[in-house]
Amino acid sequence: MTALGELLNKAESELVNLRQGERFLVRDLFKGYEWNRIAESDRKTLGRMFLCEYEKGAIEVNKLAKNNQSQQWYSKK
Repeated sequence: MTALGELLNKAESELVNLRQGERFLVRDLFKGYEWNRIAESDRKTLGRMFLCEYEKGAIEVNKLAKNNQSQQWYSKK
């Protein structure tokens, strides 16, 4: 599995720690130092991959509005 695939799996596995209706960005699913160690281009790709998982119905989240930095907000179903 690719490094990005592993990061996507980690993000998806962290969803169990959120409460129903709780809003989050993909970066919130990682510890601060973990997120900071991911290259910026990989962060963007990871965000697109997470969105694709949402669109396929593979993750139980709702898509909300984007913030000023064009980061996608989600909430847990």
